[in-house]
Amino acid sequence: MTVHIGAAEGQIAETVLMPGDPYRAKWAAETFLDGAELVNEVRGMLGFTGTWKGNRVTIQGSGMGMPSLSIYANELISTYGAQTLIRIGSCGGMQAHVGIRDVIIAMTATTITSPSSSFFKEINYAPCADYGLLAAAVKAAEAKGTTTHVGGIYSSDVFYAERADLDEQMVRHGILGVEMEAAELYTLAARHGRRALAVLTVSDHLQTGEALPSEDRERTFGDMVEIALEAAFS
Repeated sequence: MTVHIGAAEGQIAETVLMPGDPYRAKWAAETFLDGAELVNEVRGMLGFTGTWKGNRVTIQGSGMGMPSLSIYANELISTYGAQTLIRIGSCGGMQAHVGIRDVIIAMTATTITSPSSSFFKEINYAPCADYGLLAAAVKAAEAKGTTTHVGGIYSSDVFYAERADLDEQMVRHGILGVEMEAAELYTLAARHGRRALAVLTVSDHLQTGEALPSEDRERTFGDMVEIALEAAFS
């Protein structure tokens, strides 16, 4: 076990899905995994391991923001040997053609700063997804008929941002949506030679002010989880 993950050796699968919300991890495990067992509850950050179509999968909450995700991803990789890490979560849409309930598959993740920023000194490192996972996720989304967008996202280090000028430039440069974790996940995966991807559901929109009604979230988030699982084992 580690400081933040109480799982014993062998309880974490090589494939890990990482929602920010630990209760979303619980819901996803109970909904999509067979034989899901609780393997972590340290600090209330729930993690479960079970099987999906005979493949072992762990679904571990990551918390909110890159510092929190960095802790869990580092421990999953260095101590438990995770090989494939896929963020599943919500994001805010930034482009007019991106709608509520759409899925964004993040090719790249722009950020101002992350826990890994100091590694690069003056270099502006460009974190990107594993291409094999990305291509498999696109194929899975197309097979499901899910409205999907593939491209760059912005990983913000603040939730209550007050930088309208920054949002304007993100939109101007084609950024599809904003969330808070993927850039650090992609950077850590690159550093350790692992596979990473972010599959995101658009739950609200920065331009229109629309928001996904709570009663629709479970159904829509289910598409995202299935796409991530299909991609992991294609």
